[in-house]
Amino acid sequence: MKTFEHYFLGANRWALILLLAAMALIIFTNVALRYLTSQSIEWAEEVSRHMMIWLTFLGAGPVLRYGGHIAVENLQDALPRKAAVALRMLVATLLFAFFIFMIWYGWLYMGRTMFQLTAATQIPFAYIYSAMPVGGLLLVIHWALIVRGYVLERRFASDAHFDATASASL
Repeated sequence: MKTFEHYFLGANRWALILLLAAMALIIFTNVALRYLTSQSIEWAEEVSRHMMIWLTFLGAGPVLRYGGHIAVENLQDALPRKAAVALRMLVATLLFAFFIFMIWYGWLYMGRTMFQLTAATQIPFAYIYSAMPVGGLLLVIHWALIVRGYVLERRFASDAHFDATASASL
């Protein structure tokens, strides 16, 4: 399981790095062309916007994994251990249900937008909106890998790349 987790997280990180690098390169090139030649790339804004959508949904899983999403923890801090564990179990169940809803509704939305084309690139919107079910599936996997530690000990994953506790103190 640790090997799967290692490769899964690595693939997710590299997808994010490559998407962000491509988006930055497209935007930089477009801005440079606009100022140097008074011309711009017609599809640059649209493609970079779609890449941002994909970055958001693909990046939600690693942020969840490290406890980086905003949370209000005062209630569980005030509760006795058993009640806090029960509350975290409720939160974990609700999050899992929401992720499943994201997958299901994203799939439906993809079906509805398959024949609507984007303005500049003329690709179906379904390809852009497929980020929602893919991101939801990634959230389910990330959540399944850390949920036990979260529920029992309020522990998130940590490594050399990210520490939610340190980030929260900035």
